[in-house]
Amino acid sequence: MNNSNPPNERYLPLQSNLTHTSPLIIDTEADPQDILEGGLQRIRAGSDLLKTLHCLCFKHGDIEDIPHITHALYLLTQDGCDLLKVAQQRMMGWKASS
Repeated sequence: MNNSNPPNERYLPLQSNLTHTSPLIIDTEADPQDILEGGLQRIRAGSDLLKTLHCLCFKHGDIEDIPHITHALYLLTQDGCDLLKVAQQRMMGWKASS
């Protein structure tokens, strides 16, 4: 396998990590198609959740559900965007700004 990235750039932490050790990472040397599919999967899940919320009536909802829903949407979309950015960089051969 071609080690095109220095060791400290091979594993990029997801921006959604809330710890100092960044346990969730992207292997930038993984197959770009797999990285792309992982990103699309998360963006689709977020989109599906938004579609469901758009169709629901919140009369019987609990106010405590709102932060839970927004947190789930944040994680899905942020991780999806991080993965798509790496896939784009790998497939296009360039570095996007942060």
